[in-house]
Amino acid sequence: MKSDASSEFERQIAILRPTLLRFAQLQLRESDSAEDAVQETLLAALATGRRFEGRSELRTWLTAILRNKIIDHLRRRMREPVQTDLRAEGDDGDFDVLFAADGHWAAAPASWGDPVKTLENRRFHDVFEACVELLPAQTARVFMMREFLGLETEEICQELVLSTSNCWVTLYRARMRLRECLQKNWFGNEPVGGSLS
Repeated sequence: MKSDASSEFERQIAILRPTLLRFAQLQLRESDSAEDAVQETLLAALATGRRFEGRSELRTWLTAILRNKIIDHLRRRMREPVQTDLRAEGDDGDFDVLFAADGHWAAAPASWGDPVKTLENRRFHDVFEACVELLPAQTARVFMMREFLGLETEEICQELVLSTSNCWVTLYRARMRLRECLQKNWFGNEPVGGSLS
């Protein structure tokens, strides 16, 4: 018979499964591969759950395990890279209006306050995830590979068959679009619900 603590641990993991699956699908772009990575993560968590000491949130701990599973999957796949065309994913001209002729901001961005407090706010993470999902698919993938999985530019370029300059341009587009989305939907006027724009 399972202990109450063990049952509660499994219940909490089950609640977080959809979040983990969204993260894996955004990164791997294949439902089967994402499902496999999440399953491997949950099995590892259940097998080593006694080692979870609660020093971080369960979601953070599971995401770290999933991150390693995704990196392993990507590295295995790097032997068979897929050609990716990011040219159709956006135009940097969209951001020209934000800058003056001298390259400085046309209007300085509003203060984003205390970043630590922001990151501690669970609703911020929901808004951030929604903003990432609004990015074009390959732009989001490059951003997540760099910023969440911590892959080096060379690894990203090898996996996606990109030039280094194309990778950096894509990261620039992702960061600018995320900044714009977060400014509109979180900073300045915190959302009260509804969909993001």
